[in-house]
Amino acid sequence: MRIIGLTGGIASGKSTVTRILERLGTAVIDADQLAREAVVPGTAGHRAIVETFGPAVLLPDGAIDRPALGRIIFADPVARGKLEAITHPAIAALAEQKLAELRRRGERVAFYVAPLLIEAGATGRVDEIWVVYVDRETQLARLTARDGITRHEAEQRLAAQMPMEEKAARGAVVIDNRGEPSELERQVLMLWDRHCRAGD
Repeated sequence: MRIIGLTGGIASGKSTVTRILERLGTAVIDADQLAREAVVPGTAGHRAIVETFGPAVLLPDGAIDRPALGRIIFADPVARGKLEAITHPAIAALAEQKLAELRRRGERVAFYVAPLLIEAGATGRVDEIWVVYVDRETQLARLTARDGITRHEAEQRLAAQMPMEEKAARGAVVIDNRGEPSELERQVLMLWDRHCRAGD
């Protein structure tokens, strides 16, 4: 099975590209979803987060309050490192399970969607990397509009990730998402037709 890693910066459009791929019937594993599964109440990941960051990062139902945790880790690289030490091994284990299931199903191509694919050292999990690219100003504008945060908060989040130009340089394929949604869809359909339809 050929595994394509889909990555990009925050607010670059990975989720939109993922929805297009899923609509086309492509097998997709989303690391963000795995990250949620890894810390549901009752898991070792959940217990470790509460022990590390305290009960202030919990919602009334016991689930992790992701915005509250985000405010801590994006303002403090040490705290971010502690969270990653908890979540990355758990995500890796879940990813291997999901990939094994897809292999058993006989899938020829699968996408592993991960915003921190390169930063987390997970590139060995994939055969090639596709990067969804936007320039920094577009990224900041979309992030502040999407999440209702200040520009300063948005810049903190961008600082926690590898710069987009550096990511793009690592991509076998770069999907340019600076234009209209219709242009993004055209690019994805063309790439899917070229790389995925026949399982090349």
